[in-house]
Amino acid sequence: MSGTEELLVEADRLAAELDHADPPTLLDIRWRLTGPPGHDDYLAGHLPGAVFVDLDTTLCGPPGVGGRHPLPDPGALRGALRAAGVRAGHPVVVYDGGDGLAAARAWWTLRWAGHRPVRLLHGGFPAWVAAGQPVSTEAPTPSPGDVEVRPGDLPVLDAGQAAALAAADDAVLLDVRATPRFLGEVEPIDPVAGHVPGAANLPAGEYVGADGRFPAADVLRERFAAAGVHGARQVGAYCGSGVTAAQAVLALHLAGREDAALYVGSWSNWVADPSRPVATGPTPER
Repeated sequence: MSGTEELLVEADRLAAELDHADPPTLLDIRWRLTGPPGHDDYLAGHLPGAVFVDLDTTLCGPPGVGGRHPLPDPGALRGALRAAGVRAGHPVVVYDGGDGLAAARAWWTLRWAGHRPVRLLHGGFPAWVAAGQPVSTEAPTPSPGDVEVRPGDLPVLDAGQAAALAAADDAVLLDVRATPRFLGEVEPIDPVAGHVPGAANLPAGEYVGADGRFPAADVLRERFAAAGVHGARQVGAYCGSGVTAAQAVLALHLAGREDAALYVGSWSNWVADPSRPVATGPTPER
């Protein structure tokens, strides 16, 4: 199995796997930053056997100084995943409404928690429907799982570590928000506009499509290299609240950088402390 196949699964391949006697556990992570709840979409139709998992309340902790989507409490996460039927060592497939953001944060959270066999349905629910696969409105009652949560299986940055990475000559901290937000020209969500001093801007749209599909690994490597990710340089990523940046970490894994770290609190955590410096405009060349 290739590295891509360990991270992504196409709709037709997943449909074949669901016909097996012991299919993967399916988690529906549909979510919107604003607008109707993703659970409404789930009730209207989902992959047969999929269990809905809420990004905000299950996969993240309560918002606060740690950011809008901080790390979840390990005990609470274990209970929620077990209730969803997640079993130790058993494959999990996560999917969302198509942009891949919530599903990527779910992928990252499960991997951070020590559950390695987790893949993202490439293209999400729209790809499943486009492939002519069946949709259900029946909410299953899964048998309780026995997954354990062992935090730390993926690297995490706090604010100080993110600042150090951004300032180091042998590292790069990627800010994957849209360029106007990075430059400090506009900030639609957080109270302060700008970026972590020294960070490099690589908007998410430059490495993943609006349909949540990723280009080939060699294309990803080229795009990340252009942003400074090359050789043995350490790499971390942040966004507004750690959701889009989790997708960046997935893309970096696809490009072969399994050491990529996530600044989970991201900009919403950075600006929670007014003593932290804020940069605007482009980052000077080193």
